[in-house]
Amino acid sequence: MAAAEDSGEFYLRYYVGHKGKFGHEFLEFEFRDDGKLRYANNSNYKNDTMIRKEVFLTPAVLKECRRIISDSEIMKEDDMNWPEPDFVGRQELEIVMGNEHISFTTSKIGSLVDVQSSNDPEGLRIFYYLVQDLKCFVFSLISLHFKIKPI
Repeated sequence: MAAAEDSGEFYLRYYVGHKGKFGHEFLEFEFRDDGKLRYANNSNYKNDTMIRKEVFLTPAVLKECRRIISDSEIMKEDDMNWPEPDFVGRQELEIVMGNEHISFTTSKIGSLVDVQSSNDPEGLRIFYYLVQDLKCFVFSLISLHFKIKPI
């Protein structure tokens, strides 16, 4: 990883959610420059309650998060041809790394079939796999610290 990607500002926020018969259901997490990871999972299904967790991460963990983002090459993408958010839901990804800032918004992606049938299958595939990697990373960190089942 280049030294420029190791230093400078860093921020990441991911949101996926929808408003349906169980109200506003969503998953959201954010990594901040100071090491804070904030996590929220709101599912009202069967009167479930919102899970909110915060934890401070070591510089090594933040460096790994930056590496995952950098290796994905998501910073080179553009969401102009991605599906617009709809009744099924929306996803948002915002990343600040060094002097680069991206912000993506698209609909929920059910599977790779949705990716392949989009107007930008290559860019959306990069987004899809990065989101999968980030979710796994966050769920691992949260379960390590709090012993909860985020799904």
